Amino acid sequence: MTESPTTRLLPWASPDGKTCILLGDGRGESGLSRVADRMEDVQLEMADGLLDHAADMLGDDATTDRQLRFFGEQLSAALRDVRRVAESRGARLSTGG
Repeated sequence: MTESPTTRLLPWASPDGKTCILLGDGRGESGLSRVADRMEDVQLEMADGLLDHAADMLGDDATTDRQLRFFGEQLSAALRDVRRVAESRGARLSTGG
């Protein structure tokens, strides 16, 4: 049986910030698809680590404004990554791919 082509939102953007899409064969078994799966897992693990660190930083009166700004930037980047992962996985679930 021939699978119909599928698209997948990749967990990274191009150097100029544009969305990257993979056109697959419908099986999701390409090398790039496996790399994307691993990248998504890393992005989710990094977000978990930042969340764990958030309680420590926010509870420490010695945390400076500069540290909090930097941490906020990292949380923002992680949230963008997690949103991209959720969009990609949600799209694949809704199409069965």
